[in-house]
Amino acid sequence: MIVAFTALYDACVLHPAPIRDVLMHLALADIYHARWTNAIHDEWIRSVLKNRPDLTRAQLERTRDLMNAHARDALVQGFEDLMPSLSLPDPDDRHVLAAAIRGRVDVIVTYNTKDFPAETAAYYGIEIQHPDEFLIHVFDLSPGAVLGALQRLRQTLKNPPVAIEQYLARLEQHELSGFVAKLKEFQAVL
Repeated sequence: MIVAFTALYDACVLHPAPIRDVLMHLALADIYHARWTNAIHDEWIRSVLKNRPDLTRAQLERTRDLMNAHARDALVQGFEDLMPSLSLPDPDDRHVLAAAIRGRVDVIVTYNTKDFPAETAAYYGIEIQHPDEFLIHVFDLSPGAVLGALQRLRQTLKNPPVAIEQYLARLEQHELSGFVAKLKEFQAVL
């Protein structure tokens, strides 16, 4: 399969583990090319540690290291010089847009779409998409590859095993109702 586009993950789509797992499995299936930064990693790790005291920094850093090791050329570096020239509603998000520009991405995947005005991103040839919208587009581009990646993902959920209905309900809890509706049509193969 030829990777046709590149997506940068904002931190907010990396700390619900079910979403991170879906996004990583799809990227590792070469459906698209994924990108992120160390600053994005730091942000999602801080958020998880705040909300999940049962997890340790070492566990999350292991996840970060595995992500960096397995996703080809995903880590964007050297974007900081672009940040001062960018204007966003929340200046703390400039690192995300700067990394997207430097990483030559086509889309930023974020729950916080309002923080990235479409006209600002479009100036740099970048789209801003909610993860549900992004996953629907990815599914429409390559349904067989998406289903294959999700089959592999579900095979990793063994301790304890997760029934397909429960798995889809988990995804739906993370605002992926459109994507889940598409998956329900193929529930038997997942």
